[in-house]
Amino acid sequence: MANKGEWSELYVFFKLLADKKLYAANEKLEKIEDIYYPILKILRADPLGEYEYHTNSVIKIIDSAGNLINTIPIKEFKEQALNLLENLQSKTKTSIPTATLTSFLSKIKISQIKAKSADKRDITIVVHDMFTGFNPKLGFSIKSQLGSDSTLFNSSKQTNFLYEIDCPAGLKESEIEEINNIDSRSKLKDRINFLLDRGCKLKLKSIDSVQLKNNLIIIDSALPQMLSEMIVDYYSGNASSIAELTSLLVKKNPLNFDLSKEQPFYEYKIKNLLTDIALGMTPKKPWNGIYDANGGYIVVKSDGEVLCYHIYNRNEFQQYLFDNTRFDTPSSSRHEFGVVFKEDGKPYIKLNAQIRFK
Repeated sequence: MANKGEWSELYVFFKLLADKKLYAANEKLEKIEDIYYPILKILRADPLGEYEYHTNSVIKIIDSAGNLINTIPIKEFKEQALNLLENLQSKTKTSIPTATLTSFLSKIKISQIKAKSADKRDITIVVHDMFTGFNPKLGFSIKSQLGSDSTLFNSSKQTNFLYEIDCPAGLKESEIEEINNIDSRSKLKDRINFLLDRGCKLKLKSIDSVQLKNNLIIIDSALPQMLSEMIVDYYSGNASSIAELTSLLVKKNPLNFDLSKEQPFYEYKIKNLLTDIALGMTPKKPWNGIYDANGGYIVVKSDGEVLCYHIYNRNEFQQYLFDNTRFDTPSSSRHEFGVVFKEDGKPYIKLNAQIRFK
């Protein structure tokens, strides 16, 4: 069963073919009326085959051999987009398939709601670039406000950060047992504050995924330390939003940057991290800085408006990510973190990094 995020991808597909243009957004996710990208065609891979959907006075569907498969009036895509949006905006669980939609999907050669894609790319569009006159093929990642908050940085055991616990008076076995027995609704926050209230410090020892550590370092060598500080602040309850946690970093200045000229060292580095995560970097694969979603981001707003952040409005995109993301707490049992343990006589605890949209 597809979720609202996956149905939203199909909605974007319908709506862009109906509108034949993709508008840019500013940092507040508002349409920039005079910046848009005319859509020439959308490319889609399906178990049935690979197809091109050409926009003109009608939508022409062409297969990988160049054969014309079908010609569909644009108004049908508009109708299907509106019907799908109404379903997505309803409060009920999304099951959606109707006889009309099922018949339409068959007619346009779609057998699978989510298009086949690699990594961060959810849709591939050929646009006319009015800045250069070229017609580039661009991959976009799609995020939707129609369902639950989307995840920017997915959690897993690979996103665990290992901290050595340094306490002035040491940490007794009885205290470790007491910490691990805390089972309140906010047990992770309470366990961390148990340590901090006793003057203990959490010092980054390592990241469970060496690949994630290397990916962070290739973006910026300061990022492992910066993220580790933000994670502790988050789990101790000091803040959850990326913007607030970055402000705390600036106040503490753990990397001793020269802040006398008010240069935004921390904000700049965190914005670059968010951008690379959004457009390609994952914990599992070696990151080479080449964006899979080389077009940028498409956002489906709660009212159904579809806007994008492209390379030309990178600053707005970075500010949007910075202002609209937060840390979240995944399942500690599934990802095996939040428990104090000893190794070689030293106490440690793992904390997990997950970032969501607000």
